[in-house]
Amino acid sequence: MAYTVNLKRASEKELDDLPKKIQDRITKKIISLKENPRPVGVKKLQGREGYRIRVGNYRILYTIDDFLKIVDILSILLREDAYY
Repeated sequence: MAYTVNLKRASEKELDDLPKKIQDRITKKIISLKENPRPVGVKKLQGREGYRIRVGNYRILYTIDDFLKIVDILSILLREDAYY
């Protein structure tokens, strides 16, 4: 069964602010999370809940609810801005 992917309002704004070419790459990666929320290369975040995947110099930070089959996209940030 496929997961539902939800973008938080902040992550939608972050995605809209990116160049079109990067938006397309990130959108494809987000859509792929519907079928496999833990793809090759995913990392569990240290010190907080969630996961991250890389798309070039950008990071997609998200959480997974396996019971409800929901992936919540929390942030889409440049690598240097993604970790605090």
